Amino acid sequence: MSEEEKHILEPQRWVELYGDYLFNYAIVRVNDQEKAEDLVQETFLAGLKAKDNFQGKSTERTWLISILKRKVIDTYRKQYASKESSMGEFEQEISDGDFYRSEGPFKGHWMEGKGPHSHSLMPEGELEQVELMKIIQLCISHLPPNLASVFVMKMIDEAESEEVCKELGITPSNLWVMLHRARLKMRQCIESKWLK
Repeated sequence: MSEEEKHILEPQRWVELYGDYLFNYAIVRVNDQEKAEDLVQETFLAGLKAKDNFQGKSTERTWLISILKRKVIDTYRKQYASKESSMGEFEQEISDGDFYRSEGPFKGHWMEGKGPHSHSLMPEGELEQVELMKIIQLCISHLPPNLASVFVMKMIDEAESEEVCKELGITPSNLWVMLHRARLKMRQCIESKWLK
């Protein structure tokens, strides 16, 4: 592939080539079909506007995902801003040790006895994996928007704590309190829906 070919985008094929992939990326993060569809459309429009800036340093799909990621973060910011007035309740400090687990499949996420039971949570086959993912998405949709935003950014997107704090305008102690609350709610929801 020549240098010139690397810089060529095919916007007329984006929906066909990347529509489903981008939608799946968005739906996991916003858990709302209509919002996910809107984000994908906004991504395509932003891509069209910025196509002259595409330098070919990444694939077309990776470039579109980076645009979509910014759109999702903007959505989180808006959700979070609507809940900002209730931030006073998050000022208490909770140390990492309250939920930090040091081994097993949930390493780094829950302390022993505080997280989902790994032996019964881990799906064995592809169908069970799909079912578990649906339950996780359902449980995320039941979180308050500010907790869902933090949970998805940190646990699903694996963003650094510093990045989450910067994007949402929160302190590290607020982040840990919110993650703690989100994890507790997720644990309760997943265990009630999956481990029945």
